[in-house]
Amino acid sequence: MMKKTLLILIAVLYATFDTAAQNKIFTMEDAVFGYNLRPKSKYFSWQGDANTYTYVEERNLVSEDAKGVKKMLITVDELNGILNGDLKEFPGYSWMDANTLKINYRGKEHRVDILNKTLLQTVTLPENVENLTYSPTGKLYACTRDNNLFYMNEQGDMFAVTTDEDKNIVNGQSVSRNEFGINGGIFWSPNGKKLAFFRKDETRVSTFPLLDITTRTGSVTEIKYPMAGMNSEQITLGVYDIATKQTCFLEVTDFDNERYLTNITWSPQSDMIYVQVLNRGQDHVRLNSYDASTGKFISSMFEEKSDTYIEPQNPLYFLDEKGEQFIYTTNNRDGYLSLYLHNASDGKLIKRLTPVDADVKFVATDKTGKNLYYLSAETSPVEEHLFQVNIKTGKSVRLTSGEGWHNISMSKDCSLFIDYYSSVNVPRIIEITDVGKKSTRRIFEADNPFDGYATGEVTLGTVKADDGADLYYRLIKPVNFDSTRKYPVIHYVYGGPHSQLVINNWKASSGLWEMYMAQHGYVVFVMDNHGTSNRGRYFENIIHRQCGQREMIDQIKGIEFLKSKSWVDADRIGVYGWSYGGFMSISLITNYPDVYKAAVAGGPVIDWKWYEVMYGERYMDTPNENPDGYLKTSLIEKAKDLKGKLLICHGLIDPVVVIEHSLSFIRECIKNNVQVDYFPYPRAEHNVGGRDRIHLMQKITNYFEDYLK
Repeated sequence: MMKKTLLILIAVLYATFDTAAQNKIFTMEDAVFGYNLRPKSKYFSWQGDANTYTYVEERNLVSEDAKGVKKMLITVDELNGILNGDLKEFPGYSWMDANTLKINYRGKEHRVDILNKTLLQTVTLPENVENLTYSPTGKLYACTRDNNLFYMNEQGDMFAVTTDEDKNIVNGQSVSRNEFGINGGIFWSPNGKKLAFFRKDETRVSTFPLLDITTRTGSVTEIKYPMAGMNSEQITLGVYDIATKQTCFLEVTDFDNERYLTNITWSPQSDMIYVQVLNRGQDHVRLNSYDASTGKFISSMFEEKSDTYIEPQNPLYFLDEKGEQFIYTTNNRDGYLSLYLHNASDGKLIKRLTPVDADVKFVATDKTGKNLYYLSAETSPVEEHLFQVNIKTGKSVRLTSGEGWHNISMSKDCSLFIDYYSSVNVPRIIEITDVGKKSTRRIFEADNPFDGYATGEVTLGTVKADDGADLYYRLIKPVNFDSTRKYPVIHYVYGGPHSQLVINNWKASSGLWEMYMAQHGYVVFVMDNHGTSNRGRYFENIIHRQCGQREMIDQIKGIEFLKSKSWVDADRIGVYGWSYGGFMSISLITNYPDVYKAAVAGGPVIDWKWYEVMYGERYMDTPNENPDGYLKTSLIEKAKDLKGKLLICHGLIDPVVVIEHSLSFIRECIKNNVQVDYFPYPRAEHNVGGRDRIHLMQKITNYFEDYLK
């Protein structure tokens, strides 16, 4: 009897333990960092131009072909012998070619012959430099130190390309605040003999003070910050010849001196440079060609104009190494981001390569120039798939079949591709596909990282906008959802251009904090409004000159949909967003005071006249050109209308949305005797990071707990 009782007790305890194990709740640290709660992945790298991919297995580097035939390339012990090292795990690596492995270790770059297991060369990398960029041949390196540009040979000798002492002149760095697809300022020619670089003159640009409280008496760092309608930076493009040690600058005469130069593209022969020259008003662009040896203007291939804005984001892609034809990307011709084939000699349009009503992205062309590979939203705006199109016939075929969002890595000859994808209920799958044989083999599948945790159900859906467009949302129901109860709502919003928060990938891109809030009894709702990306030109450009207005109409459509659910408590709805989302949060709670009980706004834009030129003027024009739009969208004018509870959080040294925004709103609330909560993060920039972020997200959580529960 005692034995039977003991067995029953053990069974009950086991069942209780098993249930508890399946109902774990995130900690706030999990919700912020949660590395173990993200789907596992595996790094695969093509072995140079070979049709084999490589990966680390049990501390060693192996290769595998499309059929799954595996080969050991080098063990970590062999690598230690070559490098005289003490590596415990195989380090990060890349391939220079099919037989040459490149490894950075102890501040040096090591090149290893993988066939003979020998060290080919060791290059000591320069210290205290930024923007390290390799030439295509791998024999030279360019970098910046302070505001000047240098290059270095394989022996480690450094040579100055520029020697400007004026701190207002910046060489070799990114310009235009990383807009227009710009993410660097150094451009090697394909043959590695010339080096193009941006030169930025900020002499006329005003500064903004950032307070450093870590010094004994406090100090101020001045940053250059060109505000909408004010003086902006002036950009030129230099070309340095390694052999002659001479620099020429491109003779750009289009528009005025505050024009933008973007999508710098070398010809395959390294003799010409193509530049998209955009006027400051961002509604007129020309594609120009220049002589790379002299900087002289050759021709304007074609131009585009718009009654809203043009936003070039992509360089030219040459069809093959001959360089006779190139592919140009724009959404300004047929309503969607499309790929067009042009003659390189005169810029003449040959044909539209992707005649689909969907935004597309260039992936690759094969060596023959016969086929083009591109990612497209033509299956669904919330899915991305790989397509192949025959350039001559225009016949296209979809190459990815699994439901969801696909990221692709093509082999050098485009005969194979590695496909990384997921969907709402599929954490991650990695497959290799042989294009010619139309065969696919799975090489990795991630486990569910939420196993053992209590998580709310995530669903994708649509709400109809007033123009009939589908607005995609994700909805997370509370853990242990009971349709007879009424739940408070967290409405998370961003809503700005170049954002698509809702896609068919793992949990529809839900953040861990959203899952955390669902664990604590909230409905969490996120929706993409007009103005967000991957929906075509009309859908995005409709916000022009009136940021926030159309977006609010759409978001309220989503809230009306939610309020129609019996399990939503319409009296307990809170909204939260950061940056553009912070702007949206305050816009929503002040324009719709009867809808939202509480709001949290992080790093919010308050008035577009305090935002930077490149982004702000694209969507709003200048304050002089659009005074009514600036007045209508300004949240300064809305401070007096605040009725609910509002918490504003802002990094004190934010260089993106400067502190003038939120402090000006606070000042206006004081003037109107409107109560508001404010929390600055003294050493945070635009996004509060590191351990400080745990404090931030706990504060936001507490705020909603105080006013929505």
